[in-house]
Amino acid sequence: MAEKIVSPGVFTRENDLSFIQAGVEAIGGAIVGPTARGPVGIPTKVNSYAQYLELFGEAYESGSTTYQFFTSIAAKEYLKHNAPLTIVRVGGDDFAKASSSFGAQLDGVPTIEGAVSSPAKYASGSITLVDAHQDDGAKITITENSVAYDFIGVDAPKPEDDTSAHNYYFLSGSGNDLATDWITPLAAKITAILGTATINGAANLDYTSSVAGVAGNAFTLVSGSVSDTLEGGVDAVSAHNAAFKINTVGEGANLNSDSTEGTNNVLPGGTKNNFRWEITSVNSAKGTFNLLIRRGDDTSKRKTVLEQFTGLTMDPNDANYIGKRIGTTELAVKGGASEGYYLQPTGTFPNKSKYIYIQEDTIKNIPNYVDENGTITTVAKAITGSKFPKASSGSFAGGADDYNHPMKFYSDITATNVQGLNPGVAGDGLNGYTKAFGLLSNPDEFDVNVIAAPGLVRESHTTLLDTNLTEACENRGDCIAIVDPVLYDKNISDATGQADALDSSYAAMYWPWVQIANSVLGNYIWVPQSTLIPAIYAQSDKLAHEWFAPAGLNRGGIEAAIQAERKLTHANRDTLYEANVNPVATFPGEGVVVFGQKTLQKKASALDRVNVRRLLINLKKFVAGVSKFLVFENNTAATRQRFLAQVEPYMQTVQEQQGLYAFKVQMDDTNNTPDVIDRNQMKGAIFLQPAKAAEFIIIDFNIMPTGATFDD
Repeated sequence: MAEKIVSPGVFTRENDLSFIQAGVEAIGGAIVGPTARGPVGIPTKVNSYAQYLELFGEAYESGSTTYQFFTSIAAKEYLKHNAPLTIVRVGGDDFAKASSSFGAQLDGVPTIEGAVSSPAKYASGSITLVDAHQDDGAKITITENSVAYDFIGVDAPKPEDDTSAHNYYFLSGSGNDLATDWITPLAAKITAILGTATINGAANLDYTSSVAGVAGNAFTLVSGSVSDTLEGGVDAVSAHNAAFKINTVGEGANLNSDSTEGTNNVLPGGTKNNFRWEITSVNSAKGTFNLLIRRGDDTSKRKTVLEQFTGLTMDPNDANYIGKRIGTTELAVKGGASEGYYLQPTGTFPNKSKYIYIQEDTIKNIPNYVDENGTITTVAKAITGSKFPKASSGSFAGGADDYNHPMKFYSDITATNVQGLNPGVAGDGLNGYTKAFGLLSNPDEFDVNVIAAPGLVRESHTTLLDTNLTEACENRGDCIAIVDPVLYDKNISDATGQADALDSSYAAMYWPWVQIANSVLGNYIWVPQSTLIPAIYAQSDKLAHEWFAPAGLNRGGIEAAIQAERKLTHANRDTLYEANVNPVATFPGEGVVVFGQKTLQKKASALDRVNVRRLLINLKKFVAGVSKFLVFENNTAATRQRFLAQVEPYMQTVQEQQGLYAFKVQMDDTNNTPDVIDRNQMKGAIFLQPAKAAEFIIIDFNIMPTGATFDD
């Protein structure tokens, strides 16, 4: 690949000269795939499996069965040996966040006066509410005979101690004779208050068509009233005057806890994978309150508080302002294949919560709540009743996903149903994987040395694994891809056929599948090798270094494996290894062991071995880390000596630790000639003789005649 040098930076290159001959510490890996919860498409670093569980959950219930995604298994095994680990959750295009609007509530429940015989009473018009301290633009819903009717408040804001009536106007109806006198002024009033004339979506205030004179969208005005007495016909009256709205960081239908609280505050829709909220310790004198994020399946007697934010305020000038303390930032994946993918944040304040963020445009601020004497200001008094949160609790709704049901897991996955996703269809998973690999292709932002996507297999998802994953590793030049050849229950020829079609020293392939005991589910499941090989790399690094082969009885034992899909004979292993598929062998008394370490490079050279490729990855990461501090420094002998003073001792250490036979580092006047310096470049050259792993042990037994002597 031709090198293009345009913007300043560090460019590391390698020249594979080993085929001409005769015959840093571990950074961390990346796992790409679906999870039980968590942010979709956002690479997230975790340092322990406990932290992984906090963010991404563990078990997922589909139908009546509980499953564990390959991603969770891979993370658990990897984090036994090394950290950090970068997780990229993949979903479909229709995945959506759950949310909840809450805060100010009515002082008591307003009720409809008199018997209501028909919903037609509310076909249009207004009602008057008592004890409804609401803001202009606040919405109230009256449910009658299971039919909900929305009303909007248009009076001036009322203070907490004002018990006078408050006017609400209905938001739908028929007729078109009051468009000028009624709809336009109402729309203008709401726009002035909220900055928009839309309340909970255009369906609740479709005044535009009415102004244009379209029949059926205007309002007529009829009066009703509300008092303290509930009489027949009305099911419920609820207020919707949110002080702010929170969204979950993650997406998915399983984040919906929305349901009516039962005994002991139990939410029927609550699970260990979703959340609920609670506002406590409301102090209207000081303008403070606490917000708790609780696990969805807890109870009032046994609360599981995941996060707690104390002393929050609605005052944007205060250090404890809710937006500042919790965060208002949402990350979105932008860009495309041509320009590259990147993360774009929206929102003023960075997130401090693992689970939620505040939707900034929904916060009803109360500036300067108290004066210098700690006294509530006149302005705050006038609006506290409608904007200041009340002690309450609630749930989340609106989360969505587009999993293919029934979801298929483990040995049952197919080309079109990989744990509920279809990686071959744009909106059902293909886009998610493409964006994930695109983001991870940026080595400046995501520092990883191995990437795996358990569930994808080359026979079914060739483009994703060849073009998106493997090429991302090649373009980075500092990580290796783990590629599974085939689905479960395939033949050796199927596996070797997939290896024959891919040529890269930045990818390695392992086979067959293995069975593991799943302690979370209490059963045995089959998993592809990409679920476990990153952990083997981490285990090998912990026991030795990256330049030692992650294979064999010393470093290649798969602790989690019960048995392999098939026991390979020596001839089977020969066939696989000759085709660059690393066999996973079974040895009596030793268990299941990785017994190969080839990359998928076809040319015979040092780089057709995993340990050499990972040696280069380690050295390139170290050298790049040293070199980045030389960018924009003067190209002088002193600067070049700074480079040599750090790189040469590191290379010497690697040699002492059996990673190199010999090396030479050159950065002087011979490769930094005047014309190179005039091009604003600084050049260095590193010559390496990588240590080779002894993969074939050959011992000759020589039978000698009686009386022969043995030389020392």
